[in-house]
Amino acid sequence: MAVALRNQVPLLTAVLSLVSLGAIFGAVGGVVPDGLLPRNESLIALIPHLNVVLSATAIVTIVAGWRAIRRNNIDRHRAFMLVSFALFTLFLVFYLYRVSLEGPEPFTGPAVIEQFVYLPMLAVHILLAVCCVPLLFYVLLLAITRPVEELYMTRHRSVGQIAAVLWVVSFALGIGVYVFLYVLY
Repeated sequence: MAVALRNQVPLLTAVLSLVSLGAIFGAVGGVVPDGLLPRNESLIALIPHLNVVLSATAIVTIVAGWRAIRRNNIDRHRAFMLVSFALFTLFLVFYLYRVSLEGPEPFTGPAVIEQFVYLPMLAVHILLAVCCVPLLFYVLLLAITRPVEELYMTRHRSVGQIAAVLWVVSFALGIGVYVFLYVLY
């Protein structure tokens, strides 16, 4: 199967990205019909706190994966990056569940902080998160459709470096958004 997919990585990246981003924007935009998802109030209340832990853990695993590949430890790199992708996926599932049922969390702090700090931080966080989706699918698909030796002849490294930096910054800004919504205000 991997051999059949290896020549379709750009197409698969585009399809998976469009489906994923469609689900994200659909959930945020309130497209999910009422009653489609079961409500669990305890889980809904826990998700922001759980997601900040997932985000912090993902930052650690991304950095550990980057360090592993810098030390030429491919197996550790692969393991850390797969864990990072799983954390990202879990984060998104929880986020989409909550935002589908509750909508986006409103900012309750001062208007000047919202306008000049919170909203710009949120905008950059969202932009980077959206940019990461196709980059992550691309490097993941390259990695699963090729033997390690062939990855050196692809853009896996260069795209992966960009994706890792954007991913870490996006997660860090997401933690900042959490602090503004649930700690400071």
